[in-house]
Amino acid sequence: QVQLVESGGGLVQPGGSLTLSCAASGSIIRINAMGWYRQAPGKQRELVATSDGNIRYADFVKRRFTLSRDNAKNTVYLRMNSLRPEDTAVYYCNLLGTAYGLRAPNNYWGQGTQVTVSS
Repeated sequence: QVQLVESGGGLVQPGGSLTLSCAASGSIIRINAMGWYRQAPGKQRELVATSDGNIRYADFVKRRFTLSRDNAKNTVYLRMNSLRPEDTAVYYCNLLGTAYGLRAPNNYWGQGTQVTVSS
């Protein structure tokens, strides 16, 4: 099994910053990609940023959010600057990879961490 542990969410004022972390552990034999999605109330889940060696961002977070990856620790980070109320959502870590005993990659998800941007 693969486990994703997210941390760093919380309450922040508009214009503030947060850094999210996601560490993958378990029976991982290959990681193809790691990244972040989010889901706000009444909205569909949407891509925030992901990395498969190349990093891509959703348009709405470009110039504000930065994804970084520590391959040795199987960890991805999301530095969020200039936060807006519309960034309020549950942020989910995602891993595309292959676990021990499986022959093909699967998508794995963390439990989500709440980010609330409010004054």
